[in-house]
Amino acid sequence: MTTDAAPAAARRTPLWLLVAITGLLGLLYAYAVWNAIGNLIETVGFYGEAGLSLNALGWFIWIFAAIFPILVWGAAFAIGHRRPPHELFLVMITGLGLVAVFWLNVVAYTTLNTTSLVG
Repeated sequence: MTTDAAPAAARRTPLWLLVAITGLLGLLYAYAVWNAIGNLIETVGFYGEAGLSLNALGWFIWIFAAIFPILVWGAAFAIGHRRPPHELFLVMITGLGLVAVFWLNVVAYTTLNTTSLVG
């Protein structure tokens, strides 16, 4: 009589590979966070020089743009960390694609609706 625990343990992704995949792709997620924070600082400085400030919607959009990649990375890790390495990689890349699409939406919205972000 055999148990299913032994084959499952043998198929588990090694820790070093899990850390390598999530860490290297995590740097790309971190770049998205860094970019959002940089744009927030630049936007606040630009409008501050003009005597204006961001309203609540403007703050929400830029802060959520910085938090969203962290949330997606966490969700992708939660979904993929018990899967084989190639599936983990695909889940993390899919999440990165989601972050990229979200970032393009943020840039498009803030570019086309600039007046709705300042108060």
